[in-house]
Parts: sequence; C-alpha cells; structure tokens
Amino acid sequence: MIIDIIGDIHGYADKLTGLLKQLGYVHNGKCFMPPDGHRALFIGDLIDRGSQQLATLEIVFAMLDAGVAEAVMGNHEYNALAFATLDPHHNNSQPARYLRSHNEVHVRQHKAFLAEIPFGSEAHQYWLRRFYEIPLWLETDYGCFVHACWDVDSMAVLQPLLTADNCLTPEVLIMTAQKNSPPHEALERVLKGVETALPEGMVMVDKDGSERSQVRVRWWLDDLNTRPIHEIARAPSSGMAQIPKDAMAENIDFALKTYKPVFVGHYWLTGNPEPLSIQVICTDYSAAVDSGYLTCYQLDTSEPLPLNAANFVQYRHD
Repeated sequence: MIIDIIGDIHGYADKLTGLLKQLGYVHNGKCFMPPDGHRALFIGDLIDRGSQQLATLEIVFAMLDAGVAEAVMGNHEYNALAFATLDPHHNNSQPARYLRSHNEVHVRQHKAFLAEIPFGSEAHQYWLRRFYEIPLWLETDYGCFVHACWDVDSMAVLQPLLTADNCLTPEVLIMTAQKNSPPHEALERVLKGVETALPEGMVMVDKDGSERSQVRVRWWLDDLNTRPIHEIARAPSSGMAQIPKDAMAENIDFALKTYKPVFVGHYWLTGNPEPLSIQVICTDYSAAVDSGYLTCYQLDTSEPLPLNAANFVQYRHD
C-alpha cells in the first residue's frame, strides 16, 4: 500500500485538485478515487488563507466519507472550533468571550474561511461538527502522523480526555483552551510544536505580525539544549534578527520516543523537499503562497524506512 501524505492545503482547492490528478486520483462523480494500492492522508490545516475554503473541505471530506482517505487535525481546524466556542468560565456580566479571542490578528487569520462560511450560519455549524471528527493524531504499524509534533508525553496527557479515536469533544476543547493548564500545554505541543523562550526581554515578530517571547524549534534535531537558538529555531531570519547569535536554548523538555517514521505538516518549508532527519518528514512546502507548492510524500507501507527524497511529489501550479 502507498500512503499519499498531503501537506497543508489552506483553502487552495485548485492546487489540491491538481495534485490529486497528478498522483493518479480520478473523480467518480462523488469524490476523488485513488489509483489501485493507494490511499490519501491529509496532515491538517485544510482551511484559512486561500480563496477556495468550501471546495477544499468538500473534496477532502468526500474522500473521508468514501473511506479512501484519512486526516489529522491541524491547528487551524482547532482554532476554528475555539474561535466559535464561548468560554464558559467568563464572567457573564461582561461581553461574550470566545475560547479563541476575536482580536485583529485572529480575525485576519480566519477571514477567508468566514468569508465563504459565515459565522453562526448553518453551514458554519455543519463544518465545525465535521472538524470534531478529525483525530489529533494517527499511529499505524508503519508510521506516526500528526500536524506539528509527535510528543508521546503530551499525547499521554490528552489521550484519557479524547474519544477512542483520539478526537476532541466540546468539553475537551474547553479544557485544552485554558491557558497554562496541562491539557493546553499538551495540545500546543501536538498541534503547534516545541518552543523555547527567547532571552529575557526580547521578542520576535511572526509572519502574522504578532510579537512572541518564544520561538518554535526544530525538534527533530539532536541535542536541542546544547545548541544556539539561531541553530535550532524554526523562524524567518528577519524575525530572529534581534536575537544574539550566541543565545543558547535552555530547558527544552522533548525527546522523540518512537522508532517509526514521523510525518508532519505545519512548518512552511521552502526549496527542494527532503527528509528533515532519518526519521521525520514534513509535507508543508508553503502551498498558501504563490511561491509554494502543495506537496505529497508517498510512503510505501511495506518499506517505510529509509525515508527518501525521491518519494516527494509536488504540484507545480506555476
């Protein structure tokens, strides 16, 4: 069996259609059907940014409903649920507050989705229900699949709270949205990755214009705590410009605790696709910008290792 692991789509249905056809999938009038011996797996972040949100969801969920594909949740699907859910811990005498605040940055991030699927509409409620059906991670005999980070310690915190299929419930959404709680920290690891603190008093500005006192790190590297932050950071060089070159990473509590290959999205990579390590593949090559390409890694379940750059397929829309 070949598993076609497809990276972050972000509402670019035309790129998704192009990639599926390139991989040999054929639409049968209801959904895209894989070639013999193939199956698709979507690595999360189906929504936000692009102008074809609804078409993307219809393509992906038609394949899920037909049993020819699987998916894991991305942070953007999680954010959509939190953006639409009132915080029950909020003082009722104050204006309504959602689990994900409706501030300028969050509204801008979610604008493309809500432009097609208006907030509070019947369609909005339908797609939120469908997002609850997507597991936070999948593990098989041949691989581990998660949007941002395969952290078994964080998964151990979350798993007793989730459904048998590792899916969220509305109650667990509320629990994981409570900042500084163990469920929140675990959810952040799984869907957003590992972070380390910047030197005291320093911040960086991310691609959405938000100031951050922490930076995501390339957790697939060895010896994270013995390297300079610049060496392990997963951030634009412009954002790191104010951080001293000799500032060291500290107190990163993470180790990859599996011998299986791990597949993620999330990281907005560029250039020619290649494995991140002997064990980790990322299929997010920035399809949400014109210069990026929707990317797939074709995993042979009979021989998952070694990972091979030749197994990548990109839809070159330009």
